[in-house]
Amino acid sequence: MIRAAIFAIALLFGFAAMSSADRAVAQSGPGWVQIFDGKNLGDWDRFGESNWRVEDGAIVADKRTSKTPAYLLTKNKYKDFQLHIEFWASPDANSGIFMRCSDLQKVGDRTCYEANIFDTRKDPTYGTGAIVRFAEVNPMPKAGGKWNTYEITVKGRQITLVLNGKQTAQLRESEMFVEGPFALQHGAGTIKFRKVAIKPL
Repeated sequence: MIRAAIFAIALLFGFAAMSSADRAVAQSGPGWVQIFDGKNLGDWDRFGESNWRVEDGAIVADKRTSKTPAYLLTKNKYKDFQLHIEFWASPDANSGIFMRCSDLQKVGDRTCYEANIFDTRKDPTYGTGAIVRFAEVNPMPKAGGKWNTYEITVKGRQITLVLNGKQTAQLRESEMFVEGPFALQHGAGTIKFRKVAIKPL
């Protein structure tokens, strides 16, 4: 009887461990590439000026010195991919994740697709959780003051945003932007990024 109980407990712990491992595969399994190692910004190019730095394993910016928003761009270009990013934004933050950027001298929502992080945007239909200028969000979720997870899938004409496990926006259009680096933005407030991973499709 005791042996059976011990076996049952061991089996239960085994399943729990396996479940945790399965969840981790979503960002570290076959095909996933870690873009940020938690230590330095060597894998990123800069556009515009903010005080980007690494603190406590996260990319942080809270002071912009250029007139326009500042960006960190990946050195590689991507076409179809899954992207996993955790971010923390102050309530007044203006930030976003820009994908398939087509003009590296004019990074913005007119040359890239932008998954927005902007709780205080005057037009909330394109605020946090939206694809700016392309796919509205309703109702707009609030991301300020806590850690959040963006899971983004970009494949062909289809772009899907999932914020904290809930789909917030989906776009299917004529592939205006086909391929390019993705970028992290600092426009205002404080923004932090961690666990940045991509899986080309």
